Amino acid sequence: MEGTSLYLPIVILLMQCSPSAPVTVSTNKHKVEVQEFSDAVLSCTFRTERDPNPRIEWKKKGKDVSFVYFDGHFKGPFEGRATIDGATVTLRGVTQEDAGEYRCEISAPHDSVNLGETNVTLKVLVPPQTPSCEIPSGAVTGSVVQLRCRDRHSIPPATYSWYKDNQQISPPRNANATYLINSRTGVLEFKAVAKEDTGRYSCLASNGVGPPKMCEGKHMTIEDVNVSAVVAAVVVVCLVIVICGCGGLVLHRNGFFSRHRGRSNVNYIPPPQEPQDFKHTQSFML
Repeated sequence: MEGTSLYLPIVILLMQCSPSAPVTVSTNKHKVEVQEFSDAVLSCTFRTERDPNPRIEWKKKGKDVSFVYFDGHFKGPFEGRATIDGATVTLRGVTQEDAGEYRCEISAPHDSVNLGETNVTLKVLVPPQTPSCEIPSGAVTGSVVQLRCRDRHSIPPATYSWYKDNQQISPPRNANATYLINSRTGVLEFKAVAKEDTGRYSCLASNGVGPPKMCEGKHMTIEDVNVSAVVAAVVVVCLVIVICGCGGLVLHRNGFFSRHRGRSNVNYIPPPQEPQDFKHTQSFML
């Protein structure tokens, strides 16, 4: 018993001197991805050393840091559409304006380390929209033709696939293929179209968030070059050049382009002599 009584003050002293954990802040999900117009949960948990009522703040980073939750209230665009449980915030009906990086700060003035924080990044996903498609109505055989498809609103960016007459066009398997498909930019390019490429084309956009969307199909007709029309056009142009050249030559020979054309043929009249000159020319007769 005496030995125990001797050790008891030492144990009590060690318990008093042993440090307790200061304020700590953490999250169970640093990156949150939710679909547009759904709810987003921004997790934040904390533990304090001795302060039972720490101050909780949420801020959103951007060009300027703005308050989300401060002094027990939600601020700005979050007022009336967000709730807090402990330090975890739930945003209702998120849009692209809500996407960004958030910071949870816990301030415990009575702790040895009186401030802790953690960051949560919110990404708002947008399903595909109906893409805009640029499909030419016609082309001539052997020419280079590009078909374009684009959805500028989907997040993450959509990938694209092309269909001809409701059948998907498979990506080319070798470098000798007559066409190329870029699934990221949505471009279908024919190196040299043939009559067999005539058909109804449409494009499908998808990004894994919502159902894929397809643009309205459009018919593209490929025709052979009209050699007779081209020859006739060349002949007409040559005839026009020849006629213009001959006409210019005839006009030139007739003096139409003469440098003296248009001058008046008026006889030259010398200026009258001054009276003093006349006196000099008279003879003096006595």
